[in-house]
Amino acid sequence: MPTVPAADLLTFTRALFQNAGLPADEASTVAAALVDGNLCGHDSHGVIRIIQYVTALEEGGMRAGVPLLVIKESPAVLVADGQWGLGQVQARRLLERLVPKARIAGIAAGTLRHAGHIGRLGEYAEIVTWQGCAFLCTVNGHGFGRGVAPPGGIDSRIGTNPLCLGAPTAGDPLILDIGTSVVAEGKVRVAFNKGVAAPEGWLLDEQGRPTTDPGVLYREPRGSILPLGGSQSGYKGFGLGLLLDVFAGALSGGQCSHPDIPSRSANAVFFLVLDVEQFAGAEHFLREVRSLCDAVRTCPRVPGVSEITLPGDPERRERARREASGIPLDDGTWAQLLALAQRLGVTPPTV
Repeated sequence: MPTVPAADLLTFTRALFQNAGLPADEASTVAAALVDGNLCGHDSHGVIRIIQYVTALEEGGMRAGVPLLVIKESPAVLVADGQWGLGQVQARRLLERLVPKARIAGIAAGTLRHAGHIGRLGEYAEIVTWQGCAFLCTVNGHGFGRGVAPPGGIDSRIGTNPLCLGAPTAGDPLILDIGTSVVAEGKVRVAFNKGVAAPEGWLLDEQGRPTTDPGVLYREPRGSILPLGGSQSGYKGFGLGLLLDVFAGALSGGQCSHPDIPSRSANAVFFLVLDVEQFAGAEHFLREVRSLCDAVRTCPRVPGVSEITLPGDPERRERARREASGIPLDDGTWAQLLALAQRLGVTPPTV
């Protein structure tokens, strides 16, 4: 398995996007977001997505260099159209407008439709929480819902529709970024690229039977990912995913999931920013959050458990490890990137 220094992988990724037609600023934004996904240990939202994005650009599913189009705006609401621009670019533009609104109104909600895949949601929570605000967000697949079947069903009806929550603290923020399926689709893609079986309890085949074959998501007829909670209590995860589909698709003016919509590298987005100062006050908020976190970390542990971790801890630790030792890439993904680099005339880094 090749390992690439983070700085070299960032330079390489940026060059691939620029040679694929992205303006330099957009190439830098998207490259930084993807490499950051790898650094945090979320390889499903890292450079494995480069092929997907470049293919979408070449086929016209995503567009380079388009502005964010504001459809409707009020003191606390912003409805925007991404015009099929790069998701990370347009989502950041939306977020940059929402934080100042929250500073004035105390709360600001924004939606985004017709945007490319916006990547790891935890990235946006980190941006907001480091500015002293709380955050909630979700996305759907802009109508493409071939990920998760309802409990007892065979065909997929919604996507993996993630939920991300973030809260500032006196130190590192609390960041929870989870899918409403048992696993993100990108992690199944990683297993598929590696040519290895998926763990038991992740997938169902086209007949609704348990399988460990990750290929069931990438060939017809397709299988599905189990909802959060698995087969026994999956109604909870499916219910969450269903309502988040509504928040992303219906509020934005985009689309809720529908079985007849073809696959597209796209998201409809819902962002909510809250300025904690304008509720009970930042001092009270931070004091209560610190007390809660301390109580959780000092919880008595069962034998064999060395420490209690909080949301955001695993990503920060993996980032430190990979910044020091490099980013590992599976052979399948690396081979795809080398082939793309040759086609686009980009020199790959030394591994």
